Formats: sequence, C-alpha cells, structure tokens
Amino acid sequence: MPQQAQLKHIHGHGRLPRVIATDSSRPWTMNSSSGDDEAPKDPRTGGEDFTQQFTENDFEVTPPAQRVQFILGEDVDDGTHVSHPLFSEMGMLVKEGDEIEWKETARWIKFEEDVEEGGNRWSKPHVATLSLHSLFELRRLLVNGSVMLDMEAQNLEVMADLVCDHMVSAGTLPSGVKDKVKDALLRRHRHQHEYAKKTRLPIIRSLADMRNHSSSKKDMVKSPSNQSMARPGSGTELSEQQHKGNTHFMRKIPPGAEASNILVGEVDFLERTLSCFIRLSQAVVLGDLTEVPVPTRFVFILLGPPGSQSNFHEIGRAMATLMSDEIFHEVAYRARKRDHLLSGVDEFLDAVTVLPPGEWDPTIRIEPPAAIPSQEVRKRPPELPKEEVDEEEEEARLREENGLSRTGRLFGGLINDIKRKAPWYISDYKDALSMQCVASWIFLYFACLSPIITFGGLLAEATGKHMAAMESLVSGFVCGMGYGFFSGQPLTILGSTGPVLVFESIIYEFCQRMGWEYMTFRFWIGMWVAGICIVLTAIDASALVCYITRFTEENFATLIAFIFIYKAIENVVVIGKNFPVNQGVYNCVCTPPIGSNASVIDYAMYNWDSCESHNGILVGGGCGTPPTENVFLMSVVLCAGTFLISTVLKEFKNALFFPSIVRQYISDFSVLIAIFAMSFFDYSMGVPTQKLEVPNELKPTLSTRGWLIPPFAEKNPWWSPIIAVFPALLGTILIFMDQQITAVIVNRKENKLKKGCGYHLDLFILSILIAICSMMGLPWFVAATVLSINHVNSLKLESECSAPGEKPQFLGVREQRVTHILIFLTIGVSVLLTPLLGNIPMPVLFGVFLYMGVASLKGLQFFDRILIMFMPAKYQPDYMFLRQVPIKRVHLFTMIQLACLIILWLIKSFSQTSILFPLMLVVMIGIRKALDLVFTRRELKILDDIMPEMTKRAAADDLHKLDAEVGLLARIFPWGKGSRGRVVTKPSGLDDGVVGSGGAVGAGLISCTTSNANEKEFEAQSSLLKK
Repeated sequence: MPQQAQLKHIHGHGRLPRVIATDSSRPWTMNSSSGDDEAPKDPRTGGEDFTQQFTENDFEVTPPAQRVQFILGEDVDDGTHVSHPLFSEMGMLVKEGDEIEWKETARWIKFEEDVEEGGNRWSKPHVATLSLHSLFELRRLLVNGSVMLDMEAQNLEVMADLVCDHMVSAGTLPSGVKDKVKDALLRRHRHQHEYAKKTRLPIIRSLADMRNHSSSKKDMVKSPSNQSMARPGSGTELSEQQHKGNTHFMRKIPPGAEASNILVGEVDFLERTLSCFIRLSQAVVLGDLTEVPVPTRFVFILLGPPGSQSNFHEIGRAMATLMSDEIFHEVAYRARKRDHLLSGVDEFLDAVTVLPPGEWDPTIRIEPPAAIPSQEVRKRPPELPKEEVDEEEEEARLREENGLSRTGRLFGGLINDIKRKAPWYISDYKDALSMQCVASWIFLYFACLSPIITFGGLLAEATGKHMAAMESLVSGFVCGMGYGFFSGQPLTILGSTGPVLVFESIIYEFCQRMGWEYMTFRFWIGMWVAGICIVLTAIDASALVCYITRFTEENFATLIAFIFIYKAIENVVVIGKNFPVNQGVYNCVCTPPIGSNASVIDYAMYNWDSCESHNGILVGGGCGTPPTENVFLMSVVLCAGTFLISTVLKEFKNALFFPSIVRQYISDFSVLIAIFAMSFFDYSMGVPTQKLEVPNELKPTLSTRGWLIPPFAEKNPWWSPIIAVFPALLGTILIFMDQQITAVIVNRKENKLKKGCGYHLDLFILSILIAICSMMGLPWFVAATVLSINHVNSLKLESECSAPGEKPQFLGVREQRVTHILIFLTIGVSVLLTPLLGNIPMPVLFGVFLYMGVASLKGLQFFDRILIMFMPAKYQPDYMFLRQVPIKRVHLFTMIQLACLIILWLIKSFSQTSILFPLMLVVMIGIRKALDLVFTRRELKILDDIMPEMTKRAAADDLHKLDAEVGLLARIFPWGKGSRGRVVTKPSGLDDGVVGSGGAVGAGLISCTTSNANEKEFEAQSSLLKK
C-alpha cells in the first residue's frame, strides 16, 4: 500500500498550522495555470522508462510526483541547468534610524537559522516549520505573479530594471511607481555579521511606521551593486572592495554553491502585492546582496502594502525552505516554464506532514535529525516489478564477494584473497597519514601491553617458567609484525586468550606426568596445528564462517566484554585483599636524632616518607615498607578516574565547546589523556600503588633454554611427534574459532569496510606464525576480540559537519596497516622503555580494561535487547527491530541468547571445562540453526542474519502466510470450491470470468507461491487447505 501524506494541523496562540516535510506518494489535484512570460520548450525524454509513459500533452493530468520525475528525467544539454548546492538568504525591508535598508533575517544551507530578537546573534539551526497557509499563498503568487527564467543580468540594477519593465508590461505594476519599486530594490543590504560589530543593538522598525516619511532618492543608501554601474562589469571586483563577506561562515558553504535570495517587505506606495521569481541564466555576484561571496542564481521578490509584514515573512520562509529542499531546488534549476515550478510546489505539498493543533508548541524549534533520509525515492519513477530473484543464488553471490564460498580448487580462496587485497596494499600505508592513527596506536599499545605482561605471569605459573612475560613480549613482536605486514585484515589485533592458557597448562601437566620435555612436545603440537591450518586454508575451510551469524558472534563478543569488565574489577578487589584498609597498628614511628633536644612528640608528627628529610630516625618493625592502608582506596580512584575520563573525553567530539578539530583531537586521545592524567595524580599523591613491571633484559626466562627449541629430546619417545596430532586437533579448533569469530565481528557490514575481507589469508599467515612461535618456544597469539573491536572503534571515520545543524554521519573505518605494525613494534622495544613504563600504576591499566569492555558493548544489538527487558514499554528506544517484531518474540530470542551466554560463562569459568569452550562455540552455531524451527525467516532476518540454504524455508514461510490469508477469507466469503478441493475466495466486484472454474485463482496463487518449495511441502499445504 503506498504511503500517503498525513496532514496534521498545529494551532496555538493564533498561529497558523505548521508543516514539516516527509515522503509521500499521494497526488494533489490542483490545477496550475501557465503564464506567458516564459517560452515553453519541447522536452526530451530521458533514459528513465517512466518518461515514455506520457508526453508533454499529458503533463497537467498526471500526479505531481510523476511530473517532477519527468522534469528531472530530461537531458541537460548545457551547463546552465545543472543544479548546484544552494545557500538561501532572506532579507526584509526595514528602517534603522533614518535609513531604509534590507536586513538579513534568516538563512538556510540545509536547516534554518533565524536572527534572534535583539538582532545580535543567530539561532541554533533547526528544522523549518512552515505555516500551511503560507505554502498555499506562495503557490498562488507563483501562479499569478511574475516568473522570469534565464534572465540575462550582470548586476542588481539591470535586474531591477528588467523586473520593473516586466511587471509594467504585464499590467501588475503601475508605471507611476516603477521608479520607487526600483529604488526599494536597490537599497543597501546589511547582514547580521555587520550588525554584530556594532557597539549597541540596532533599533528596527517596520515600514508600516514610516508612512509619512519621504522615500526620495536623497535619503537612499545605495547598494554597492547599484554604485557599480559607473564601471560596467566591476560588480564582483567592487564587492570585494566595498562589501566584505562573512568569510568565517564561508567555511560552511559547500564547494560550488550558488545563492538564492529572498527579498520581502512592505512599502507605502503600493496598493497590491507584487511578486517575481527570477532565475538568472548565469550565476553572478550581485555586490552586497548575499552574506557570503557566492554567485546568485535565484531571486524571489515580494513587495506589498503596509500591514502584511508578518504574512510576507512567512511566505519568504516558505520560499527559502522550498529552495533548500533537495527535489524542488533541482526542479527550479531545470524548469522551462511556470508549470514546472508549480509541479515542484505540488510535489513538495505531497510530501509534507502537518502537525495537529493543540498537540505541539509552535515556538519549539525542532532539532535537526541525526540521519536525514534519502530523497532519491522522490526523484525516481516507480520501479517496474522485478523478476523473482533466486535467494540461493543471491546468497552465494554475496558469499563469493566476501571470499566465503568454496572455489573447488586447492588454495583457491587464498589466491582470491591475495588478488582482492593486493590492489589496496600501498593505500594501506598512505591511508595512515592521520593524527587519528597516532592516537589509536598509543591507546592500543597500552591496551595490548598490560594483558601481554599479565598473561606472561600466568603462563609462567602454568608452564614452570618455560614461557613468561619476556616470551610473551617477543611473541607479540613477532606475531604482530608478521600479521601487520601480510594479513588480509590488519584491523584485527592479535593477543593471548584464556583457552590458549588452559591448553598450555594441560599439555605441561601431561608432560610432567609422562616425564617428557615440555617444549619439545609443544614444538610438534605447534607444527601439527600449523599444518592442519594450512590444510584448512587449502580446502577453503574458512567458507564455513558464513554459518557464524550475529547470534554467535554477539554472544562471543558480549562474553569477552563481560570478562574484561569482570577481570578489571576483580583485579582491583585483589589489591584490596593484599592491602587492606584496616591494617591495625603500623609499627613504625619517627624519633628525633641522637643528641637532639627535641622530644619524641615533636617528631611523631612526621610520617614515613618525611621523617628522614627532617633528620629523624624511623624506629619499629614495620619501617622497612611504607604504610599501605591507602593503597586500595587510591587504586579505586585511579581505576574509576581512568574509566570516567576516557568515557567522557571519547564523547567530547559531540560537545558544545571548542572548535571541531580540537574536540576531535581530545576524543581521539581520550584514553592517552586519562592514562597520563591519572599517572601524574598517582605520582603527586605519593601512595605506593602497584606499578607495571616490564622485563629489562632480552633473554629467556629460564636460563636452561634458548630461543630455538630442539625438535627431539632424550626424554621424549620417538612416537611422541606422532601422537602430538591429537592435542593439535583440539588446539586447531580452539585457534580457528577464536580467529574466525573475531574476524567476522571486525568485518561485519555495519563497519562499512571497503577493502574487502581476507579470511583465508589471515588463517594462512596465522599458521605460519604459530609454526615460528613453536620453533622459538613462544606463546601462540590469535585474534583478540575486545582489542580488535576497540581498534576498529578508534579508527572510525565521520563526515565533516559543513552545514550548520548537520549531524556527522558514519562513513566507515580508516583501513590501514600502520597502527597494527606500530603497536607491536613498540611492544617489542618495551624492554628499552622499562624506566618509563615502570611509573604507570596497574590500577590505571585496569581502568583501561574496564573502558574497553564497556566500549565494546556499544552497538551490540544483543546487549541493547538485554537492557530493553528491564524497561517499561513507553520508555523503550525506537529501535527498528521493535517496530517489526512483536516484543514477546524479541524477549524470547533474547532469553535463548542469554541462556547460551550463561552456559559459555560457566564453561569458561572452570579450568576443568574451559578447554571445551571452542567446541561450545560450534554448538552455538547448531543452536542457532535450530532456531529456524522456532522463529520465522523474517524475524530471524531482523534479529539475526540468515544462514545459508534458507531458500526452502523462505518459501515455506510465504506459504504459511498465504494459508492464513486464504483461511481467513474462506471464513468470510464461503463460496465455491475448486475441483481439487481448494477454497477459492471471491472479493466483491470480481468478475466470475476472472476467477474461472475449478478455483483457478486459488490454485494459481498457491502454485506461484510454492514454485520454489519441494513437492512434499506443496502436498502438505494442500492438505491443510482442504481441511
């Protein structure tokens, strides 16, 4: 059913109804009269199929939307009718002191800005709310007033002469007042930025109060365009000399923009209203007519007798709003006669929504929307019904574009990934020339360094110090550099994961029981894992990633985010246990030096760190260490402060303070500012909090091992390399699932990546890195979910706000390799930065973990649905999935997903079961597949992604919908049964000949709907219809 315009009137305090624009397809039936002041030209049909449906003779009987589409579909032979961005400015004729001049009152680029009362500032940009009456009055003026298209004028005085002559010849302007009208048009134009320079506010009065004043030329203040007549062709040059435009505001004007000037006012020498719509053949700078030095293309003049100032103001706003409308302003450029302009107005009236009276305050200014819907639908004719698309072929095509389809040849997917990524390789370095990349590099460096060192400490306990913090740093350097230079998706950050740690501990305990050499046995496991991953790459196993839908990936991402949040809080709580607030009596007191006359009481006032500076002597058993009762409280402050500063400053780009470039830099460097601020705070307070411990020598932790692991050892039997394949299979599943789920999250379509995916190439590079790490005895690194999400978030691109009020739009991600390379390069040289890094408190890094965990939850639909479960219906956000899916079905889907999340959390929390975590992710995919039996395909498409091989289910869903409709109509209209027993419904007024005998319509509908379903489904549905 076509969407129709809704007219909702607004009324309040005697004001006229207000109108805002929305899309609509309901035609207006107003008749439009054609003027004789422009010569119509024969239109040429464009490339659209629609333009062949009617000709110019049928123009006036077609709906406005189709007329506009016909106009926009015409070919443009020259450059004179090519549309440009428009800056609209409205001026009113007012009296200031003894001078009569045009005063700027409003302007438009995309949204309206008005001069506030008092005349010393601009209002905030807002959506224009128009009087419905003013739109109809404007249309009447375009019907009855003057319309002059493609006027040849190089300055304002020539234009004024042509306008006055045209009005006199048309009989709308008495010849006796022609000079007065011309004088009014040539008055000086004063703009708001000129008023702002004055020391006092101007006193503005309406011309209705100047009825007794003379309008002779001696009192007139001429416009620079008027004075430029002494030097023909110098209008632009003089405008640069005498009229200084608002160059600061010029930054907001789009390149190549032209101006539309609306001039309205009341004068005492007119008895009837005069109006004229002018389009110049070539845009020219008309002196001081426009606030900014852009050429003028359109001018709308509205002059009338006293007493109509407020009405004229509303009509002028209506014209300026029309000119700022994307569709009408294109029509204005292409119009060849008056009827074309009227068609544009009618189409605009077709697309407006009028708010109801008494339900809205007209003085409220509507904030510009965060996203403006595309107006392309209003430009294009209705599309012809498309041929039915085979969904299976469409899904196969999309998977092939993303590299997720099997090629049928060895390493076919890897070759395609290389071909896809090779053209972008040079740009991966050029695109990194931005301060945003510097901020991302430093932020992710600290975000990666701390978990690597922490993981190294845990690994030392699990492997008997065969691998520790130093090995983790070297592994980060080796894996990060290799992955950064050669991977298919360098936005993915490698790191250590919990399942890998559990896997290492199990292998170490097994070797201890068997008396084998752990590092040698691990060497062969790593070789098998690398080999199996290469085999998986050869057979395009990464194509199975297409079965990982939003259901699985958001479960995994939410779980990892919760782990980051939980671990950050847990680490701070552990500090509280190690350094309790209530420690009892601190056995240490400051005493006076030997031979001093001071008493013990005099020196008791000095604490542990200030005693020696006053030559005192510390006495007591606890004097060896400083007091630690404030360590926990200080740690809480540091962690919370880092989190809050990072969160607040990250959103600072949307704040109201400072220029946009300053806000952007503060937002990009928010985490770095928080780290340095809280580290300086900790240093100034002098509380002995825990600091980051970084190894200071580049050597293996165990002195008995080197940087290369021997493949054979005396303790290990000859068959140990063979049985290493069994733990390698489990390790492969672990690494494959961790890597590919994170890659799916990074490559999700919401991130608008343009350089393509590289699942096969990533897995191939990772297998080589695992082999290198196994030979060097280094921990295995795989894709880290939370780190990768924060890497993507730190590189997001937004449009630069040019027009006032325009909200920045998400454009994509700065795809490059440099940040990944620099992150792990600095991790590799961290050994040399030990004196500097040793001053960073660990609670500050815990605050960074907390921030990353919370930030990675942003944008997850699963987390949004969890929050909705605790909201009353009237407070729930207006999410699109809530509009399209019943809330009970949404909650059911969320509860199933939440139950899976809890199961994953429990499995990961216990060391005995955590090794099964990757296998449970495979089970999650099976559970998601089973949801096809619970939810319809449409519901799954909205709440999740469609899994492959869903075509038959789509046909079945459509068949169920048809059954419901046919069954309902059968109960309402119980007439006729076909020869095959099908109920055939007959709508009122349908001819029996159309229906035919034997229920041909019913059978035809069913056969059409089930053309893609198998025969068994068809028979089952037929039997249901018989019942």
